Amino acid sequence: MSRVQDSTLDCVLNLDGLVGPSHNYGGLALGNIASSKHKGEVSSPRAAALQGLEKMWHLHQIGIPQGLLPPQQRPDLSLLHSAGFTGSTEQMLSAAYKQAPHLLEACYSASSMWAANSATVTASADSTDGKLHFTPANLISTLHRSREAIENGFFLQHCFNEPVLFTHHPPLPTQYEFSDEGAANHIRLSDPNGEGAINLLIYGREATEKQSGHYPARQSKLACESLIRRHQIHQNKSLLLQQHPEAIQHGAFHNDVVAVGQSNFLLLHEQTFSSQAQAIEQLKQLSESWNKPLVIFEVGSKDLSLDEAIASYLFNSQLVTKPSGDMVMIAPEDSRENPAANKICDRILAEDNPVSEITFLDLRQSMNNGGGPACLRLAVPITEKELDAVYPGILLDEALYQRLKQWVNQHYRDRLSADDLRDIHLAREIYAALEELSSILKIQHLYPFQR
Repeated sequence: MSRVQDSTLDCVLNLDGLVGPSHNYGGLALGNIASSKHKGEVSSPRAAALQGLEKMWHLHQIGIPQGLLPPQQRPDLSLLHSAGFTGSTEQMLSAAYKQAPHLLEACYSASSMWAANSATVTASADSTDGKLHFTPANLISTLHRSREAIENGFFLQHCFNEPVLFTHHPPLPTQYEFSDEGAANHIRLSDPNGEGAINLLIYGREATEKQSGHYPARQSKLACESLIRRHQIHQNKSLLLQQHPEAIQHGAFHNDVVAVGQSNFLLLHEQTFSSQAQAIEQLKQLSESWNKPLVIFEVGSKDLSLDEAIASYLFNSQLVTKPSGDMVMIAPEDSRENPAANKICDRILAEDNPVSEITFLDLRQSMNNGGGPACLRLAVPITEKELDAVYPGILLDEALYQRLKQWVNQHYRDRLSADDLRDIHLAREIYAALEELSSILKIQHLYPFQR
């Protein structure tokens, strides 16, 4: 497969989060309606991981560079230690189950599967120093996700370890004013036939603004501004926008629940941004010199309400461009099953825009916990030279795909309930599985318990 014709042209490496063996429905994320709706239900870690793997394999087969982010170490016993639980692992799990079940659910959370929140990435073509930049998201808005930042940084530094090409930054300060949720609030648009690009960084609130409404705004403006500065994004290649408050209050906890963009195509709901007409005009002005015009497909509330958009996760579809130049939209089955969302899909295919194909995938296990196709992946805009420098052990091919399927079927439980989290045998099973995964990926000391 020819990954890219010229090192100056766009190529996107998709890193999907490999669903971990502790995948459960803890309902830990306030504002995530699907997560809350399915709280306490019995999950299937095996089905979740296999559904995610099939998505990765499908993208590889159509010519998209595809890699993975491994699940993080769970249970996270350091969280229980911090909360004052002591003794053996079995004693801590049992005590937490009785005294603080929400902490037990948090320390078992498999939420690192949603790789879109792992980091913000800036293309080397967009930074003044010509390097690819990474900043792991601090994810301070929720306890269970705030545990992920350090390990995400560790893994990204291991896999993108050529300092001449890649720059790694620490997470932003773990403080309310710097609240950062990663690439779920970042869209990179670009001219397929030129060097033009626009990095949209979307925030939900001012840095010190107190939360109002039923659901919190997670991304702060200061976090977005800080990322623009530290990643040295060209002034004419960045646009700071505010998320529409109504979208947040309807359950769009991240911008990628109401908008998705790639290359010269932006699909968004009419209540995505505050002052949306002005935002669209700014986009048109910034892209007016592009050789291939930017196409903006705006969906009105009369055609798809915010509630329908969030229920169907249409805007959490993933846009990818095949080596042929054809754009494919990877949508969840929920979008096909929702009549209003399905009509929008038909319109996208019928009208003049870059999307030539829509593929619907079954990601029900992830969707029930509030994450669709775009949530599962971190899109890394990358040149051929940079891609050649990525650690090859995380890049999917048929051998790795088959090995991971075998590994999942061997180690993952078919059913997992909240009561199972206190079972010491589950913890031992997971640690054994992660030990083997470290061997499969050929990464020594991948997990803290191995260091």
